[in-house]
Amino acid sequence: MKLAEAESTMQKTVEATLRAFNTIRTGRANSSLLDKVTVEYYGTPTPLKSLVNISTPDATTILIQPYDKSSLNAVEKAISLSDVGLTPSNDGSVIRLNIPPLTSDRRKEFVKLAAKYAEEGRVAIRNIRRDTVDAIRKQEKAGEMSEDESRDQQDKLQKLTDKYNAKISELLVEKEKDITTV
Repeated sequence: MKLAEAESTMQKTVEATLRAFNTIRTGRANSSLLDKVTVEYYGTPTPLKSLVNISTPDATTILIQPYDKSSLNAVEKAISLSDVGLTPSNDGSVIRLNIPPLTSDRRKEFVKLAAKYAEEGRVAIRNIRRDTVDAIRKQEKAGEMSEDESRDQQDKLQKLTDKYNAKISELLVEKEKDITTV
């Protein structure tokens, strides 16, 4: 695995961590809360976003309007069964999700969840580093690279690892601030 490949994979890991952060409620309406919801649509699990139009008319409401009115009940059921933690209210043509204000205990839980997602991202980055170091050492043993080149590559890789771990830490601080802001 080359350094450019490792950097690309690390960048994707940071993006995946950010997507995980976006699924955590912050007390404000955000359509990305529904990213992981899938609906049983004509016998096929389908991502919610491909079946509905999602809007946020104000800071405490998510409005879900199905393209196909016959899927309204299936969408409502999928949201109820998901881990979103919100109760849908169906008025016959749209579904409303009211975002209640977060209690301080709930905010602490969400901060812990964000920290867990950040740690998963850091572990993934460390695994990428480990795999790349193994590949560099194999090249060195095979005689494809000198010991100095190998050390230089490993130093550059460590700098990349530190850079992407710092990015995840920045994202975590930002998310914690979002969650704890009332």
